[in-house]
Amino acid sequence: MKSVPPGHDSISFLLTQIGTHAAKRFAERLAPLKLAPPHAGILRILNQAESQSQRQLATTLRMHASRLVALIDELETLGLVARQSNGTDRRTYSLRITEKGREAWAAIGRIGREQNNAICRALNSEEREQLAQLLQRIAGEQGLLRGVHPGYSQLGKPAKTTALKARR
Repeated sequence: MKSVPPGHDSISFLLTQIGTHAAKRFAERLAPLKLAPPHAGILRILNQAESQSQRQLATTLRMHASRLVALIDELETLGLVARQSNGTDRRTYSLRITEKGREAWAAIGRIGREQNNAICRALNSEEREQLAQLLQRIAGEQGLLRGVHPGYSQLGKPAKTTALKARR
């Protein structure tokens, strides 16, 4: 049996390892729909809200508004989201999910359940519930918004490695 390098059995490492694996698998499962994880999150929010401005959505997601425009353009091209002029402010667009978008959201829901079952296969239902509660408690204490992936805030920003940051 191989020994585990020090620190590689820490909770932070395991969360990162599983989170990276889960994100990769989720993206792979979404690919046949021509969607990426950021699209799924946007559709989830728009499915919950009757209509929302692009500015409101960018604020909710804590992401750069110009990057959101590109994602909405992609969803609009696929016929999943529609922009509508705001009656009170012609400079502002309201976003709404289309019927095709609701169908895509239903497919994403099935993919999400499959993903959840695959990732948590080693746990029984009681353990899954307990894990979900503990992780939600940690996320809340860390100031993470429920249901909003913190990666949205990094979309559109150039990636910098830790080694580059350390040299500066």
